[in-house]
Amino acid sequence: MAFTEDSLKAKLSSLNETQDSISTVGQWILFHRRHAERIAAVWLQRMKESTPNKKLVLVYLANEITQTSKMRKKEEFLRAYEPIIAEATSAAYKGSPSDVQNKIRRVVEVWRQRAIFAQPVQQNIEKVMNDIDSSKSIGRKPALGGSLFSGSTVPAELTPVAPLATSVNKADLTAKPAVGAANQEYEKVTNPDYTIPSAPVHAAGLSTLVKKLAVAEGAVAESIKARQALITGLETLLATQKHKLSADRTAAADLKTRRDAIESRKRAVEDAILQGLSAIETNRISAAPLPVAPSPPLGAQKPEIEDLTPPPMESFTPVGSPANAAAQPVEPVPDMGDDVLPAPVSQPVVPETTPALGNTSSLTSFQTAFSAHVNVPHDLLKSLQHARPGQEGGVHGQLAHEQAAKKRKMSRGGEDEWAAFQGDGDMDGIDGQLQELI
Repeated sequence: MAFTEDSLKAKLSSLNETQDSISTVGQWILFHRRHAERIAAVWLQRMKESTPNKKLVLVYLANEITQTSKMRKKEEFLRAYEPIIAEATSAAYKGSPSDVQNKIRRVVEVWRQRAIFAQPVQQNIEKVMNDIDSSKSIGRKPALGGSLFSGSTVPAELTPVAPLATSVNKADLTAKPAVGAANQEYEKVTNPDYTIPSAPVHAAGLSTLVKKLAVAEGAVAESIKARQALITGLETLLATQKHKLSADRTAAADLKTRRDAIESRKRAVEDAILQGLSAIETNRISAAPLPVAPSPPLGAQKPEIEDLTPPPMESFTPVGSPANAAAQPVEPVPDMGDDVLPAPVSQPVVPETTPALGNTSSLTSFQTAFSAHVNVPHDLLKSLQHARPGQEGGVHGQLAHEQAAKKRKMSRGGEDEWAAFQGDGDMDGIDGQLQELI
């Protein structure tokens, strides 16, 4: 369709506040970006002639066109709107109701955040709106004790706390002068350099000070009461906003999941078109269920996660153990040196000897055989000082003991046997060296 001013005016006349209408007209205008200056001029003229609600829709249309141009890096409409946008905003803002003005300001704030226009242009837009606001407030006098929100529209969320804030303001205005006067009089009376008057005058002065202190105390009590009520209202407002924030986050996550699923479906359909699939196969792809997870209910609490901190050792105490066992300190064991022997027990155990039965002996057979010649207890102690091959006791122990007893007998009887040889004459003819060997 060729571009004409009549077609543009028809599009602007059919424009309404719905998003579909604004997007459709915006796309048609962006398509004819070669006529950006003529389109901007017709748009400005329609802005001056329209009603306040229609002006707001035209502002939304300009927002759609300029943001899309900025995103696509098409500068035609940005250059066309920059010379006239401040005048158009002033025409839309002036004479409009407060709710329309607030919506226009939100659009202008979006332009600032996203840097749609150059900084001087943005500042000029905000200046014309501020001038209109200041011109409306000229000659107005605020009411005595008026609200902190006077002269501005209170949002619906702040309506419950607005009267509470006003009460706090009034309480402060009453308490400050009363507290100041009472403290000043108190410092005067308690000053060391204060000249005490006569008793009746001094009593009257103290009575007046008591009254001032009581008035100041009451004013401060009212301020405390009003401030506590405001804090309670703000806490309720904060809790409400936190709940709404949680719901918004849940909705945002659900919308993102759905958008991702639709984008995946779109890519699948585009791939089917590129592959030349039949209409039946393409419809099968489009009719496939979307992988969208069910959204959790609004306000659902997050699952509690167990802490990684281990439980205290008292939780492992067996059932039936003393309640104060863990609280009793454990006495350390004293360190004893190697050369210190333990103290004897108070009641030592005395071994008892059991007599042997008749015609029997408590000694072993090999101990009985040598009992006539060997001191058995002494020899046993001596035998324990030598290393014994094999295991102690048994056959090996007995043989070792017998060999040790034989050696001791030979060592004791050697001199006696040599003396017997000295008395014989058979040794006279033996060589001396042999005799030494013997």
